[in-house]
This record gives sequence, C-alpha cells and structure tokens, in this order.
Amino acid sequence: MQLVAPRDGRVRVMVDGAPPTRPDDLADALVDPLQALGRPVFRVHADDFLRPASVRFEHGRRDPDAYLEDRLDAGALGREVLDPFVARGRFLPTLWDAVADRATRAAFVDAPGRAVLVLDGSLLLGRWLDAELTVHLTVRPSTLARRTPAEDHWTLPAFARYDEETLPTQVADVVVHVDDPRHPALEVDG
Repeated sequence: MQLVAPRDGRVRVMVDGAPPTRPDDLADALVDPLQALGRPVFRVHADDFLRPASVRFEHGRRDPDAYLEDRLDAGALGREVLDPFVARGRFLPTLWDAVADRATRAAFVDAPGRAVLVLDGSLLLGRWLDAELTVHLTVRPSTLARRTPAEDHWTLPAFARYDEETLPTQVADVVVHVDDPRHPALEVDG
C-alpha cells in the first residue's frame, strides 16, 4: 500500500501527537528508510520553537488554554523552517532554548534539492503550517490520561480541546492509533 505518491524536490513531513504517543520516536524511525531511498533527511523538533517563558506562562505555568494557544511559536516555525526549507533550501534548525529561555543562535542549514524535513511535536495541526505529509498519532482519552505523568495531567484539557476543535484525526493525511504501541493501527479510508 502506498500512502503518498513519491515526489521530487524538498518534502516536509509533520509528525503530530501528544507526548505519550512519542511522535519523536516515529519521526526518528523515518530517517533510515528515507535515507535508504537516497533522500537526505533533516530532523526538527517543534519544542525548539517554543515562545519565551514570559508569553508561555503569562497565565500561569499550568494553564491548559495557554499550553494549547501560547506555547508554540507557529509563526517562527513556518517562517524560519517550513517555508524556507522548500523555497530556498535553507532553514533554521532551532530557535529557542526553553530551559535557558533564550535564543539558540543556531546557524542556518542548507538542504539539497531532494531533502526531507521531518518535524515532530504536539498540537501542530490546524496552525497553517505547510507540509506535504502530516501524520497524527492518536490514543483514546483514557489511554492518554493513563500514560500522561500525574504532574502533567493539567495538559489533558488542552489535548481534549485540540481533538474537539482541530479534529486532527480528520485533517491529518495519515492517522496511527497507538493505544497499544507494540501494535500500531494505521487508519485507512475505505
């Protein structure tokens, strides 16, 4: 089964999912197969494009609405990574160190013509970010609650709102159910 038609030129792949679904693991797992196809691969983490703490935590450190709306600098992710990767073959791999709460001062990276950029993160869909392929990792709400560490349960309303308002299982190109991570289930339109 072929999910996406092969294409020449630079390609952006976005892997979205709540932290317990491990979107970074799937994104990392794509690297070797893509390289085996002769495609140079670049990995980017959305968490390297968070807003400064003064913006992220303006409403407190545990506000689920702020986590959904104010955490990610989607404008910078589009402007510095996704758009220039395709248009110019040059992008910024990181922007913000959330721990140090300052710019990373990363150098721009040049990407050859057949490169693939694989971006992982949470709450990425519905933000006008362009990608040739979007993948959403999903679990039942009870599974998400069980896998989310107790100290992060305050984020659960943000993910519930994201599911309700953004409808990631409907807007993603590929949906993977990972309630049992040993047996992921690919959702296929029938």
